[in-house]
Amino acid sequence: MHGGNIYRLAEQLGTGEEKIVDFSASINPLGVPKSVEREIKKHLASLHNYPDPETKRLREKISEHYGVDPETVICGNGSTELIYLIPRALKPGRVLIPQPTFSEYERACMAGEASIKHFMLKRKDGFKLNPSEFISAIKGMDMAFLCNPNNPTGDILKKDSVLEIAEAAKRHKCVLVVDEAFMDFCPEESVISRVKDNPYLIVLRSMTKFYALSGLRIGFGVFPSRLVRKLKAYKEPWTVNSLAEQAAITAIDDEAFKEKTLALIPKEKQFLEGQFKKFGIRFYPSSANFYLLEIKNAKKLIDRLLERHIAVRDCSDFKGLGSSHIRVAVKRRRENKMLIRELSDE
Repeated sequence: MHGGNIYRLAEQLGTGEEKIVDFSASINPLGVPKSVEREIKKHLASLHNYPDPETKRLREKISEHYGVDPETVICGNGSTELIYLIPRALKPGRVLIPQPTFSEYERACMAGEASIKHFMLKRKDGFKLNPSEFISAIKGMDMAFLCNPNNPTGDILKKDSVLEIAEAAKRHKCVLVVDEAFMDFCPEESVISRVKDNPYLIVLRSMTKFYALSGLRIGFGVFPSRLVRKLKAYKEPWTVNSLAEQAAITAIDDEAFKEKTLALIPKEKQFLEGQFKKFGIRFYPSSANFYLLEIKNAKKLIDRLLERHIAVRDCSDFKGLGSSHIRVAVKRRRENKMLIRELSDE
């Protein structure tokens, strides 16, 4: 189960998708950058052409922006495509996955014959990952996943800690996949530029969260050069359509949109945290654009919110979380006030 399935909810409620206020998907509340909308309109006339299977222009833009070798970049139909590609191509036998975290890591690895070891994050520690304990657990593993900031907890490991884990993974010859899907909200902690220094480090990025390009599906990964050819041998062609490629190129260049987002999100997070404290709603500190909340009657609340056409993410299907956890996105003030009004009625 994932957030953002407004089609199923609309059908269930007998209403239009546009009537649902969706807090279940953590997407930039500013929506698609206007620069991207304009660029997409310009490129509609060329839809009869196949997209570039090499996504060369986008890889060059990523190279220029992040300071990475374009030959080490692979673009995908969202970063989820790459999450499935990695175990399919590299065929790990033993995989370490923290829990709770994004469910697709485990599903992707189970599609092969991998044996999964769960590294359970503890509620009493605020679901924070202890780097030294994780390093100990890496020994004997072929692959490990790390979502940073973590979904659904919002917790972030500082750059130095991630690099320490990456060095340990290198020593143990364990491929470390760092999923930075929400890192655009805290870019200073990214390790994307350090892939070139470590043949066992992979960094994935999504453009669907920060740039609100969820419907176009676009993401990319930076890979050690020794793995690129092998991964490409297993990758389907044309998974990135031409509009998605152009949208991503334009979005990366839109500094004004970036600045506006990085001004809005902290302001709205400050408002939400103040309201959570005011009404005694337990929340976990987050470095992303969402919050994990702990609410006693969560199932009852979820149903009541749905009756009012408000969707939140039921987190009961995350390993390590129970029926009292929900995840809510950070939206604009009007929507955030609406959410708080409903939560304060509990």
